[in-house]
Amino acid sequence: MGRREFITVLAGAVAWSTAGRAQQQPRIGYLSPVTSSADAPRREAFLRGLAEHGYIEGRNILVEWRFADGVLGHLVPLAAELVRLGVKVIVAAGGAR
Repeated sequence: MGRREFITVLAGAVAWSTAGRAQQQPRIGYLSPVTSSADAPRREAFLRGLAEHGYIEGRNILVEWRFADGVLGHLVPLAAELVRLGVKVIVAAGGAR
């Protein structure tokens, strides 16, 4: 599945899961093994993909950003934190190539 297809499925899942709760913005968790600055291009592409489907961060969707800063042992506690926050889906970004 390509990035566009994934974003389409993700946007549809978020829209479906929040039907009937228009006043509450859906919340997505974004988890990356690298630093925020190293992940910037991927993060920007993710936000562009959401925007192409009408989702604008802070307007009609919330994104909880979490970065492990290159320490893979931080991923599990960060993922657990996102679950505790009640995100509808967690997007797991890949590592550096």
